[in-house]
Amino acid sequence: MIKLGEINTLEILRESEHGVYLIDDEDNQVLLPNRYVPEEFKIWEKLDVFVYLDNEQRPVATTDMPYIKINEFALLRCNQVTDYGAFLDWGLVKELFCPFSEQAFKMKQGGWYLVHCYLDEKTDRLVASSKTNRFLDNNELTVSEFEEVDLIVSHPSDIGVNVIVNKKHIGLIYKDSIFKDLSVGDKLKGIVKKIRPGNKLDITLGQVGYRNIEPNADRIMKALQDDNGFLNLTDKSSPEAIKDTLQMSKKNFKKAIGTLYKKRLIELKSDGIYLL
Repeated sequence: MIKLGEINTLEILRESEHGVYLIDDEDNQVLLPNRYVPEEFKIWEKLDVFVYLDNEQRPVATTDMPYIKINEFALLRCNQVTDYGAFLDWGLVKELFCPFSEQAFKMKQGGWYLVHCYLDEKTDRLVASSKTNRFLDNNELTVSEFEEVDLIVSHPSDIGVNVIVNKKHIGLIYKDSIFKDLSVGDKLKGIVKKIRPGNKLDITLGQVGYRNIEPNADRIMKALQDDNGFLNLTDKSSPEAIKDTLQMSKKNFKKAIGTLYKKRLIELKSDGIYLL
């Protein structure tokens, strides 16, 4: 079955004046226009193509890969706004449509927006929505505490930053756990720190508890090596100074230098840390 909004591996069936026709294992066909046809090809050769609807709502294939596929989230630029809605650049000739009803905030030309791509059942076409939370569900969690997860930065709140977890759930990184600049659309790794009542997910960008010691110890060792074996930090340094230098909390800093000290890798003096 040829699937809209996805990468399909199809075979070249035959040539036509408009391009080549591709076929799947159920005898469904789709046109690959001339502009995407390889200079050299063979009948029955397999191609990976993305399939979507053209301006006349007909399925069409392309070898260009979009910035977003069906059921995915991505940060896209708004190319234009019309009386019908916004049109977003997703890397293809035909832009991705986002109707006004699917805009969390009114989109403006040139703006960047985090959106979800889905198949509109009424029109049978791929569309975008910046109302991303409605495509996320925490009723039945597929993650557990201390599990590493994939994150997409969604939007800030008064107490931290909301993130999309594994493209399925919504989570929160509290302000005191953020030690680097985060922007909407950023993709990164995180850890489920805690699952609170109501299946609310607390996310941290570092590892939890003692699992956090070794990565932070490695970071301190690298910083020492980069700075000729000395860091002007002590357990009396301010949390802000530690964050600016090492991008970690003071609590994790103290755990890490304790580990390095016990391993006799560093020397602690009143003016800072020395590499042994």
